[in-house]
Amino acid sequence: MSVLIVGSTALDSIKTPQAENPRLLGGSASHAAVAASFFGPVKMVGVVGDDFPKKYVALYKKHRIDLTGLQVQDGKTFHWAGEYEVNMNNRRTLLTELGVFEKFTPHLPAAYKQSPFVLLANIAPALQHHVLEQMTRPKFVVADTMDLWLNIALEDLLRLLKRLDGFVLNDSEAHQLTQEDNIFAAMKKLHHLGPKYVIIKKGSHGSILSGPNGHFICPAYPLPKVVDPTGAGDSFVGGLMGYLSTARGGVDANIRRAMIYGTVVASFCCEGFGLNRTTRVKRVDIDKRVAELERLTRF
Repeated sequence: MSVLIVGSTALDSIKTPQAENPRLLGGSASHAAVAASFFGPVKMVGVVGDDFPKKYVALYKKHRIDLTGLQVQDGKTFHWAGEYEVNMNNRRTLLTELGVFEKFTPHLPAAYKQSPFVLLANIAPALQHHVLEQMTRPKFVVADTMDLWLNIALEDLLRLLKRLDGFVLNDSEAHQLTQEDNIFAAMKKLHHLGPKYVIIKKGSHGSILSGPNGHFICPAYPLPKVVDPTGAGDSFVGGLMGYLSTARGGVDANIRRAMIYGTVVASFCCEGFGLNRTTRVKRVDIDKRVAELERLTRF
C-alpha cells in the first residue's frame, strides 16, 4: 500500500557551531517522504518555485517518490534559515521567506485520493482539513503539528483532531495543548480530543505511544555525535508511516515496531546536514540499526 504525504517542501539554510550549509533540500514533506520511501511507494504533495534546483527533483526520483502532486509555480521556493547552539536542543530562526508556499493549496491528483495511509505533515491545520476533504475513506490518517499552529490556529487544530486516527507532537506542545505537566495525563486528554493513537516526541529521549493496547516507550537510537537534527521529527513519522503501509496485519499489531523503524531513520537524518545522510542510506543499514536497538532494549 502507498503513503500519501502532504506538507512543506523547502530550501533550508542551516548553521551550527561547526559548519554552515545554504539552501539544502528540506521541508516536512521532503524529510517524511524520503524516510517513508525505504519501505514502500510514496506519493508527495507540496509546492516549489521555479528556482527549485533540478538536482533535488532528481533526488526525489531516486527514492521513487511520486511527484504528480508536486506543484511548480512562478516565484521562489519556501526558504528557511536557522542556527543551532552547541546544545542542539536550542535553535533560533534567522530567516523565513514563504515564497510560493504562502498561497499553497494542496490539490490531490485523482490517483492520490484513495491512498490508504495519509500523513498530514507539518502545515496549517486548515490545509490538513482541505486534504481530508478530498480523500476517499483512507485507512489510517496521522497528522503532525507544531507550536505555531497552537498559537495562531487552535480552533482549526481542535476540529482536525476529531478526524484523525493518530496525532504526533512533541512534549512541550502536548503541555501547551493540554496544560498537563505529566505526559501520561496529557495523552489521556489528547485521546478525549479525538485521536485513537497519540505519539509524543521527546527528541534525543525517544518517543511515547498511547493507544488501544496501552503505552509503549520507544528509545532514540544512541548517537555519539549529532550533526544536524533538522527534519528528524519528520523522518521519524515518515519512517513510521512507511513501515505501517507495508506491514502485514493491522495498525495495532505493527505500530510499536513501526516507531522503532521511524526512530532509526531519524538517527540517520541527524548524522548529516538536511537530507545529505538520509539519502545515502540503504534499507540494510536501517535493518542493522533496528536489530542493534532491539539488543540494547531487551531484558
